[in-house]
Amino acid sequence: MGTGHSIDTPIRVGPFGISSVISIVDDLLVERIRAHYAKKFDLPYKKIPRYSEDGRARRITAYLNTVQEILRRRMEEIRNLPFFENNDKSKYFELLPNESPLRHEYQKFLETTPGPERESMAKRLTDAMLPGSIDVNIMVKVDRMTFTKEGLPLSEEYSDAKAALRGYAQSALNSAIVFSAGMNQALFNYMTKFKDFYRDEMGQIKKKIVLKVSDFRSAFVQGKVLARKGLEVHEFRIESGLNCGGHAFASDGLLLPSLLKEFREKRDQLKAEFMPMIRKYYESIGKTYPESAADEHVLVTVQGGIGIHGEAERMRKSYGMDRTGWASPFLLVPEATCVDDATRQLLANAKEEDLYLSDVSPLGVPFNNVRGTGSEKWTKAQATTNKPGSACPKGFLVSNKEFTEKPICLASTEYQAAKLKKLEETGGPANEIVALKAQILIKTCLCEHLGNGALIALGIVAPTNNPQAICPGPNIAWFTRTYTLREMVDHIYGRGESLVPAERPHMFAKEIVMYVDYFEKLVSRSGRTPKELAYLREFQENLENGMTYCLEVAAEAPYENENLASIPPCVEKQRERLKSIAAKLEPVEELVA
Repeated sequence: MGTGHSIDTPIRVGPFGISSVISIVDDLLVERIRAHYAKKFDLPYKKIPRYSEDGRARRITAYLNTVQEILRRRMEEIRNLPFFENNDKSKYFELLPNESPLRHEYQKFLETTPGPERESMAKRLTDAMLPGSIDVNIMVKVDRMTFTKEGLPLSEEYSDAKAALRGYAQSALNSAIVFSAGMNQALFNYMTKFKDFYRDEMGQIKKKIVLKVSDFRSAFVQGKVLARKGLEVHEFRIESGLNCGGHAFASDGLLLPSLLKEFREKRDQLKAEFMPMIRKYYESIGKTYPESAADEHVLVTVQGGIGIHGEAERMRKSYGMDRTGWASPFLLVPEATCVDDATRQLLANAKEEDLYLSDVSPLGVPFNNVRGTGSEKWTKAQATTNKPGSACPKGFLVSNKEFTEKPICLASTEYQAAKLKKLEETGGPANEIVALKAQILIKTCLCEHLGNGALIALGIVAPTNNPQAICPGPNIAWFTRTYTLREMVDHIYGRGESLVPAERPHMFAKEIVMYVDYFEKLVSRSGRTPKELAYLREFQENLENGMTYCLEVAAEAPYENENLASIPPCVEKQRERLKSIAAKLEPVEELVA
């Protein structure tokens, strides 16, 4: 969802019991959104200046508390609405999944004749209305060291990731924090300073830990690191390495079905391994681990490319997933996400060929993108001037020290000008110089551009000179217009007519194609060293094994509207492609000979 497109989603969908995640990477964006909503809801607001003491953490805390207060007010308003009217109260219950006990109780209530029993049921139903959770996300590797306004370095606790964590930890939220993009040992160590990540005297954890993981080994390793500190993982969130939105952290050719199968077979090992370590930690600090918590179920969930109810059913029923996550389709739901009109229309019109894995991110990580954004146009226009790149007003993604003492961003004018000058001085074949220039100039100012859409949508800035970036997953190609919240929720739960056509390929088929595409790119960029060749062959083997397993899945009975029939022809075609690409893998020595 980027930094801005779900920035206010809890305010939008939380009153209907729907949980969502806010990115807290960009505290400067967060501050502007807080000012907007404080004014809208007549809440007190005092600006927290950029370079004020512990400003990043304070801005995040202030915004999260503001969102919570607005959600509290909205829930109170909805609870006070009457039943038996077409209002947000009835909408709350009608959006619940069919199997929800609360929905069943509501249906029973509607059929009850007036009287004391119905009044009692009305009170119970109203009391049971709970808001969705206001969860937050930190990309743990986005952790630059920060400086004062005068350029003096701040201590380690003021690094971006630690300050964001502190901002969340000091908020009033009772929710979860999602850690993505790998592991950050220093950040995990820092978590031990905050009691809300541990069980209280009632055995409850106020702020839960969610790890976004790419495979079972990652879950096992990170879970152990946290368990030794007495920290419990509430949820392991499996995500397809490529068939997702935002930055794509590809696996070593391990397809999602193979990962799900491994989790299904080994998930009991997670708790069995972690619980003794957690108990030992509590004993070491003179506390007793609450027995009531020992039987709690560690959630394992999945997201990435799910586009129809039948696929979600397979995740739950065949693989034992506790929940499924849907994100990119909600970019087409104005009630749920904060996207400017032009970009939302761009997404609605986007075809499969318009959605691609790009190289625009300054992090050097593949980034799911759509062609034709304001950000793309702006970046290309800048590349034709004598000042390509961005002024780097925020600097969250700084990483390079090739030309400077302090790290700078690959999308910045400072870096690109220096790199282009060096390239000009070095020289080389014209075609190579053109290719290298393109690699330099493609980098985009994601810090600024991913937040602009939200600012435009809320009327805080005008579209002029505020280019918008967005990072949908490829699945959005099959959603072709804007939708109401009710339409999308009904689609997810398999109620009514499907929003996607029957010919949409299965999510597993789409992922296969993406991984073969990615393998082709890896091969084309490979230096053919022994180490690279060993990795590529392992990648190829994992892909081949994954495709074989996908054929086993395709032979099973499909769930409702699940296009399993699309998998076998996809496997046949992509196996041939894989074989052809792999044939190019020869050691450098052989090529020279």
